[in-house]
Amino acid sequence: MHPIPLPTNPESLSDEELLVRARLRDERAVRAITLRYNRRLYRVARSILRNDSEAEDVVQETYFRAFTRLDLFRGEAAFGTWLTRIAINDALGRLRRRRPTVDWESHGENRIQAEIIQFPGSTAANDPERTMARSEIRDVLEHAIDDLPDLFRVVFVARVIEGMNVEETAELLGLQPETVKTRLHRARLLLRATLEEQLGPALTETFPFGGRRCQRTTELVVRRVCALAK
Repeated sequence: MHPIPLPTNPESLSDEELLVRARLRDERAVRAITLRYNRRLYRVARSILRNDSEAEDVVQETYFRAFTRLDLFRGEAAFGTWLTRIAINDALGRLRRRRPTVDWESHGENRIQAEIIQFPGSTAANDPERTMARSEIRDVLEHAIDDLPDLFRVVFVARVIEGMNVEETAELLGLQPETVKTRLHRARLLLRATLEEQLGPALTETFPFGGRRCQRTTELVVRRVCALAK
């Protein structure tokens, strides 16, 4: 018996409902799953590899492995957790080949489990100054996160950037919840120190008011003042 056809918005279905159809190679179900987990897989893979193209390769390989081995998914963990562990193991495998002397046992007691940071949309989307400022700040943040020690970086990405709670992160990385909390605290301290060092000199240039906005304000003031003199 074939499953009931997908609704107009398959994104609203649960993972379990989509998996029933994905096992039958339903294209819309597979697409809905990838759209749901693309960002998480990319962020986590990149937090390990610190390389955009390699992280993208991991995401593609993760989906290929998952969709061709769905019979191995027993539902003992959430599907998203199972999928992310595949990505983590792939990323760690690539990193071991690149850095064979690194002790990756310390990544997790069980050796398991961006766009990087999206800023809120601006009401002044056509303001080139604000657009450039957001881009520069994002670059600083991404480099600062990349420079975090390996043990802290993955926890930081999972908890802060991906928004997972302590329990989810602990399960995903094979850590104790207290270890997750400790590593996140250390990551935040290190990140704060780095950002203060890099952004401190730029603070005097925050809230820029130049370009078209400055010219527009000047013209409005000139017109109003000159009108009073007539």
